[in-house]
Amino acid sequence: MLIKIYPENPNPREVAKVVKVLRDGGLVVYPTDTVYAVGCDALNVRAVERICDLKGVNPQKSNLSIICYDLSNISEYAQVSNAAFKLLKRNLPGPFTFILPTSSRLPKVYRNRKEVGIRIPDNEIVRSIVRELGNPILTMSVRDEDEVVEYTTDPELIHEKYVGVVGLVVDGGYGGVEASTVVNCVDDVFEVVRQGKGELLL
Repeated sequence: MLIKIYPENPNPREVAKVVKVLRDGGLVVYPTDTVYAVGCDALNVRAVERICDLKGVNPQKSNLSIICYDLSNISEYAQVSNAAFKLLKRNLPGPFTFILPTSSRLPKVYRNRKEVGIRIPDNEIVRSIVRELGNPILTMSVRDEDEVVEYTTDPELIHEKYVGVVGLVVDGGYGGVEASTVVNCVDDVFEVVRQGKGELLL
C-alpha cells in the first residue's frame, strides 16, 4: 500500500494507518530529513529481527538506530550525560544520528551492542508517526551503497521494490540522497564518525 502524507500538515487519519501496521508488527517505509528509510516498532523484537534480516544486518555486530519523537523521551532508551544532552538539544531535530549507551528499557537485541543510535529527524511525517505509536521506530535507510539513487528518492519506485515486503510505503515527496551525520557520544569526547548532511554545532 502506498499512501500520501504531506509534511507540512500530516493527516491524522493517514498517520493512524501507518501506526496500525507498526502495532501489528509490520514494516513501513517513510521519509526522513535525509533519505527514505524502512522501520518498525523498535520495541517489537520479532519485527526488529525481520527488518535486520531484510537489510542483512547482524544486530550482534551492527549498531541499531531508533527514531524518537523529541528529547524528552530519549532518556527512556539511552543513557544521556548532561554534556550529551546539551549537544543533542543544539542539533535536534536535525539530520544526525547520535550514538549513546543503551538503557534497560530497550529489548536485549539492542543491549547486546551496549550502544544505540538516536535520531529525531526534522520531518513532521515520521515524528507524527512516532508520537502516535508511542514507541520509537527502529530505522534503516532503504538505500544500500551500490544502489541506483533514483529509486531510493522516488516513493513510487520504492513502493514497486518493496511491495509484498513491507506493509505500507509513505509518499512524503521526493527524498534526499545524503545520509545523516553520525556522532559518537558514548563518552563526553564527541566524535563525528560519519560526516553526512548535518553540520554539527558543538
